[in-house]
Amino acid sequence: MAAPVPPPIRAQPSAKEKKYDRQLRLWAANGQSALESAHVLLINSGTGVVGVETLKNLILPGIGQFTIQDAAQVTEPDLGVNFFLEPEDIGKFRAQQTTERLLELNPDVKGHAITEPLETFISQPNILAAYSFILAALPLPSDVLSLLVEHATQSQIPIFYVQSIGFYAHLTAQLPTALPIVDSHPDPATTSDLRLLEPWPELSQLARDKTIHLDQMSDEDHGHVPYVLLLLHYLDEWRANSSGAVPSSPKEKIAFRKMIQSKMRTNSAAGDEENYEEAVNAVMKTIVPHKPSMDVKEILTAPETKNLTSTSRSFWLIAHAVNEFWVKNGVLPLSGSFPDMKAKSHDYVTLQNFYRAKARADVDTVTSHVRRLEQHLERKLQIADAEITLFCKSASTLKLMRGRPPQLANPTAWGSHASSMVSQLSMPDSLLPLYIAFLAYNSYSTTHGLQDSVGLQRGQTDDEFEVEQEKMIGIAGTFVDGLLKDAGERLEDPTYTEVKAAASNCVRELVRANGAELHNVSAVMGGIAAQEVIKVITEQYVPIDNVCLFDGIASKTSVLRM
Repeated sequence: MAAPVPPPIRAQPSAKEKKYDRQLRLWAANGQSALESAHVLLINSGTGVVGVETLKNLILPGIGQFTIQDAAQVTEPDLGVNFFLEPEDIGKFRAQQTTERLLELNPDVKGHAITEPLETFISQPNILAAYSFILAALPLPSDVLSLLVEHATQSQIPIFYVQSIGFYAHLTAQLPTALPIVDSHPDPATTSDLRLLEPWPELSQLARDKTIHLDQMSDEDHGHVPYVLLLLHYLDEWRANSSGAVPSSPKEKIAFRKMIQSKMRTNSAAGDEENYEEAVNAVMKTIVPHKPSMDVKEILTAPETKNLTSTSRSFWLIAHAVNEFWVKNGVLPLSGSFPDMKAKSHDYVTLQNFYRAKARADVDTVTSHVRRLEQHLERKLQIADAEITLFCKSASTLKLMRGRPPQLANPTAWGSHASSMVSQLSMPDSLLPLYIAFLAYNSYSTTHGLQDSVGLQRGQTDDEFEVEQEKMIGIAGTFVDGLLKDAGERLEDPTYTEVKAAASNCVRELVRANGAELHNVSAVMGGIAAQEVIKVITEQYVPIDNVCLFDGIASKTSVLRM
């Protein structure tokens, strides 16, 4: 008698896999690799807490490198808000001391400190080329801000501008002009792709084979026919009685559901048939034509997809191949995902394998298109099969972010989003007045050379302080009027007065804080900013577009598209 064969030995996870186990479940090995290849530059200003908190949340998951540019020296007030500084650091460079403490969080990460003044650092030729992501803490001198905006536009390097003052904070994202998101991680329940209205021949034949004697089946077998096959079977019956048409209107789908319910056996020993209930419940979300979403159509018809060169990103080559597939077949490549359902194990696995086989066949077709394009364009590096497979699997949920210069670079020009912003102004809980207050605060501070704080200064009387505060409130009011003018609209009282009062109150709160940061508010915004940075670096999930505001007084956040 032969000796029993021992079970295969399972590969043990590496030390890195154990360390980063939870986040690998979120963005997988390719996302972690992108994170470890990134080099983030923090241009710090003010009390510099929100930028450091953002870095902390990037260092813990294993960002490759970070650099802090900060010419300030540690003062006693820093110790109360920056938890990476100690009393013995007073008088030393803040960038150097903060970097050393941050590096203690993760030995896999490399950190650097630059202590020369910002104006000197930023004026060096190509000094920003070494960084794949830039995080800028506001406020910044207007010439530096303009330089950063121009660099992001020309180099297509993402820049996040972040600011925290008192109970308020905001984040503005300047993304590349084209940031494709292949793996947007949608809810699986919303992305079911069963192709019930466009079944391929093998699936149609399987449905006919498995349901040919449906009425004569035993209760056991009848109650375990997968609902996908039931829907295909009853769709054929519906077509036979409707001149080949399928249920399309809500009224027809309700009638189709009733038809399926009428076929359910209710007198079996097991009671109501769960597979029929699943079929009834699936009608509304599965009996729909397979069409690309507007987001996907934008990608498939984008100029980058049509005008390929040898240096085009692999994303655009695959998009071109998928567009060819769509034009020829009228559908996108099948994802291959298959939901759980009531069925016998053998039948379920058989059906699941049909979907997987079709998905693999679609990937092979797209891959052959890609290889022809590579040869035609004389590309030196071949796109990995895994990248093409992931693209095809996610074809129906692709996203494309179109970045643009931030509003804060030119606060008086609202552009094409003016009308939508005016509608935001009229909403009672809108945080747009807070954003306008930040624009006024930064505009005033850069104009008057006050990079660290705007508030009651040493030697300044209360009357002088009130005059300066009213000037800033006047700037906020000018921005509100400019927004209404750009939109070609007007707000009637009392709404107009209420909007200006809301912006004025936000300005007063910012001025009252005198440039100071509250650690808990900066920690919240640092967490939000780091999360968005990771989305952009890994090109997974969908980042904000393009402003996020946090109101610590009301404990609420808001995302605005500027």
